[in-house]
Amino acid sequence: MKRLNIENVLLTGHSGFKGSWLCAVLAKQNAKISGLSLPDEEAGALIPLVRSAGMLEREFLGDIRDLATCRQAVTEARPEVVLHLAAQPLVRRSYRDPLETWTTNVIGTANILEACRQSDSVRAIVVVTTDKCYENKECVHPYRENDRLGGHDPYSASKAGAELLTASYRKSFFRETGVRVATARAGNVIGGGDFAEDRLLPDAVRAFSKNQPLILRNPRATRPWQHVLEPLSGYVILAERLLNEPNGGFDTAWNFGPDADGNATVGEVAEAFSRLWGDARVECLDSHDGPHEAGLLQLDNSRAKTLLGWSPRWSLDDTLRHTADWYRVWHKGGDTAALMQKQIQNFFDRR
Repeated sequence: MKRLNIENVLLTGHSGFKGSWLCAVLAKQNAKISGLSLPDEEAGALIPLVRSAGMLEREFLGDIRDLATCRQAVTEARPEVVLHLAAQPLVRRSYRDPLETWTTNVIGTANILEACRQSDSVRAIVVVTTDKCYENKECVHPYRENDRLGGHDPYSASKAGAELLTASYRKSFFRETGVRVATARAGNVIGGGDFAEDRLLPDAVRAFSKNQPLILRNPRATRPWQHVLEPLSGYVILAERLLNEPNGGFDTAWNFGPDADGNATVGEVAEAFSRLWGDARVECLDSHDGPHEAGLLQLDNSRAKTLLGWSPRWSLDDTLRHTADWYRVWHKGGDTAALMQKQIQNFFDRR
């Protein structure tokens, strides 16, 4: 893995699933990392591995909905690059608590951008949103970065709001000061260490670990599945281009999604994962009367491929195999930290 040409990074949401993997990626590339996340009762399963390995230069625990917290983190960390991942990331939770979702994903993002606007150290910002920020018309057309934004559920709509907010800050404030700001829209990410509620593979692991069947709500729903390292590598490439090529036109929106083989139904992914786990069962509900969830969603990744030189490295089969390996090691009480490092090395060595 090459040495990053980034001196100092502030990573929000560093204690979550994606954030912890990104800490490990950045640390392996010798970046100096400061993290800002909620207190530990909201942390993911991987953050103890990050801390025990000494990956963090400093850590701030607080809520991004509080502007003073965001200002303190930016002021004390003095980052040149900010990677903003902190969010309320769950669709079904957004139905239960829409206000938390809107304030975290929109006001929280505004607070981070405002704190950066008042900083003299920040030179590049990547705001992470989601593939669900598009107005989903349930068509076979993979969404491109210039397609219309929207969102049925509070989570998706709040992420579209974060996109609009970021574009406003970019045009109103950052371009005139030379700070480059981009947004990153990733497909469904999977990988070891995710134990969030109402997500397919964490639900599968919880069920299979107890010798229970995985119950599927929407087995025919199609999603763009990818290993968590895929979009994270895109965020890093994008941040470097913003920092090192400020006039390159990279301060815009970017899709990071899989190639065609990664577009698969929930049922197909669940069945494949159950076979990798071994002696596991998948069952489908006869009917589903829960809140609305998108049935078909695909991303066009051609722009990132052409202009950033990013491309997916692992097929869906590879992704599921590496994910199942991690959870099996975890289930047996093995060394997940070592496996995490091995998978990162394997991923970046893949050509």
